[in-house]
Parts: sequence; structure tokens; C-alpha cells
Amino acid sequence: MDIMKLINDQLNNQDTLKKLGQTVGADPSQVQKVAELGLPALLQALGNNAGSTAGAKALSDALDQHKDDDVNDIDGYLKKVNTNDGAKMLKHILGSNKDSVQSKLAQQSGLDTSQVSGLMSQLAPFLLGALGQKKKEQNLDSSGIGKMLGGLMGQGGKNGLMGMVTNLLDSDKDGSIVDDVGDLLKGFMKK
Repeated sequence: MDIMKLINDQLNNQDTLKKLGQTVGADPSQVQKVAELGLPALLQALGNNAGSTAGAKALSDALDQHKDDDVNDIDGYLKKVNTNDGAKMLKHILGSNKDSVQSKLAQQSGLDTSQVSGLMSQLAPFLLGALGQKKKEQNLDSSGIGKMLGGLMGQGGKNGLMGMVTNLLDSDKDGSIVDDVGDLLKGFMKK
């Protein structure tokens, strides 16, 4: 499974964006903005969490719980996604930055924070399901997960998609996009 292709396909699928938007009262373009900024922020935070032995072990255990999620059937997946579980995932992944990230996503997308929270509570389980499938497919251990996330974020190569997104999002060059996620689309939003 190519995780980036799966995510990219869903970010560009108008039916998927429309269905996600209907759950929180948002239009597809707003959903797409939240996903384009929110998923890289989640990947960055997961990568940071996997940087410690305990964090990598916790992430490995979480991915094992989602390794059989059928994220390839996005319509079926969205019908049964547990948003309460998704909200808990966000709290674990983003920690004390959760409210800040959601607030910045709301500013950039034109949604309110409750709408962003609703979307991110659906996107987080989708992302963990995709990562869980990849972990299972490649039989990865805790250290392998960190390498997988590094590869997805483009740290394994400066031309990687996530590497470009991370460089674009990390405006203060502190190595984390979580605090910078709100700045990506300012120029586009003004047009």
C-alpha cells in the first residue's frame, strides 16, 4: 500500500470531501484545506512521538489496533468511523498542541473549531488505519515505524512530498510544523 497515494487520492476525491463535509456542515474545499494541513501536522506529531523508545512502543501498539481497518474502502470506512475514538487519538497525538492546531486549522479553512475537531476526529483514525496496514504489510517493529514515518515526511530524502510540506509548514524552522500549521494557506485564502 502506498500511503501517500491513498491519502492524496482521498484529498482529491470530491465525493469523499463532500461526505466528510456533510458530517460537520462544511463544503468540500474547506474539508480539503483541513486535510491538506491537518494530515501533515498529524504525521509530524506522530514522528515526534516515535522519537522516543516509549513513544515508538505506544505508537506501535496503537497501529496494531488499527492494522485491519479497511481504509481502502473510504465510503464504508467513513460510515463506521468512531469519532469519539478519533478525538482521543488527536489528544494522544497532538498533546497540548491539539487546541492550537485546531484553532489554526479553523482560521485557515474558515470553519469553527468544533467543525475542525469533527473532521480531524475522522481523519486521525483514517491515518492510523493506513499506517497500521503499512506496519502489518511490512512487518515493522517500533524502530521500523519511526523510519516509515521519517520516509513519509521526506526526512529520508529532501524531495519527498512530506519533506516539501514540512519545509513549507515549518515557518519558524524549529523542526516542527505543529506550531506553524496555520500559515500554509494564508496567501491562497486571500485570493
